[in-house]
Amino acid sequence: MRVFLYVISAILLLSCSGVQSLSTVEQVDFNQYAGTWYEIARIPNQFEKNLECVTAEYVISGEKIEVINRGFNTKKGKWVASTGKAKQAGPDGTSQLKVSFFWPFSGDYYIMNVTPDYEYALVGSPTRDYLWILSRTTSLSSSMKEKFSNQASKEGFDVSKLHWTKHNCEQD
Repeated sequence: MRVFLYVISAILLLSCSGVQSLSTVEQVDFNQYAGTWYEIARIPNQFEKNLECVTAEYVISGEKIEVINRGFNTKKGKWVASTGKAKQAGPDGTSQLKVSFFWPFSGDYYIMNVTPDYEYALVGSPTRDYLWILSRTTSLSSSMKEKFSNQASKEGFDVSKLHWTKHNCEQD
């Protein structure tokens, strides 16, 4: 049994050794963060393959945060949606979340930047595999794009991979 525990511990330590820390905002008011965000850009990932017009809606219900992602699949020609749950990965107000769309699996969702008016946000994962630039509207000024791209680059994200999401899909 001891050998088994040592092996499991070693695997867990090795799997985490390549993950660097990621700078995040100190506090997030999730009541202000709640609502609909438009995805302006993302590092491509499998679960958003072929999606445009992507939105994420955060609904606060007591201590729970429901996440509803929606997008238009350009290959299938139809809208798709998925609902998940988020929970804070630390003390109240922390900007580090665990988000799960398929239990028991979850992913890191770290809020790296959110403007004081909660109009724009930069979100990533410490593995640097996931990055999103979000806005309350379907557009973002050039200066804000540059600001968030520079911040992400300094944090080790490959911003040359960014997919700039289109928002001219036919609505339901």
